[in-house]
Amino acid sequence: MSAAVQVVYERRGSGPPLVLLHGIGHHWRAWLPVLDRLADAHDVVAIDLPGFGESPVPASGLPRDMPAVVAAVVDVCTALGLDRPHVAGNSLGGAIALELAAAGRVASATALSPAGFCTPGQLRWALGVLGAHRVVARLPVPVLRPVLSVTALRYLSFGMLLARPGRLTGELALADARALARARAFRAVARAGRGYAFTGTPTVPVTVAWGTRDRILPYRQATVARQRLPEARHVALTGCGHLPMHDDPDLVTSVILATTGAVPR
Repeated sequence: MSAAVQVVYERRGSGPPLVLLHGIGHHWRAWLPVLDRLADAHDVVAIDLPGFGESPVPASGLPRDMPAVVAAVVDVCTALGLDRPHVAGNSLGGAIALELAAAGRVASATALSPAGFCTPGQLRWALGVLGAHRVVARLPVPVLRPVLSVTALRYLSFGMLLARPGRLTGELALADARALARARAFRAVARAGRGYAFTGTPTVPVTVAWGTRDRILPYRQATVARQRLPEARHVALTGCGHLPMHDDPDLVTSVILATTGAVPR
């Protein structure tokens, strides 16, 4: 892989390739609850986007807008030998998945609570909540670990992100907190995304799935998505928050596999 597209990734399973894209401030481990389930049917590649998780910031700098982000993800796929893979993404990753679908660079796209359908005020709210979480996440690990090992305190810490924080283990909660605290690209991506709205027209099968208890990008934004993407399949993830992979892994797995299964091999 060339220096321009170096990313850290986890690869499991076999079958048609499926790329998983996380949200702002997250990392590939966001997909751990569904990773092995999806790997039963696919060659799954979960990546740390540039500047997030363990992936470095590219030497040339971060992509400055969504077309550049899409081009960077296409470069990663090419470097990994993935020709028009299926893609699924959450939040920021969901927006990237839809843009890849609109560009015809993937076989199908599943977007979970994707960015790109909110008002500027709603986006400021979302980034403000995540920014506040980021401040707390910068506490020293010896302080965070015992706090996040207590189920009740995980509810307080992750209640805005998850509908069922108790399903998040203490170690994974700590890993998520550290990923958010160390997200080198967070501010730059947040600034670049302030005026972003998805307006493309996908040319491949698309599913938009939204958690009915999402407090970051609230469920009412799914109505906007239906209006802009009338040809897509729209699914309500009942009882799920902004990270539905943790809240209901079986449901999220079935939604993704229904999308990829709509494409003949």
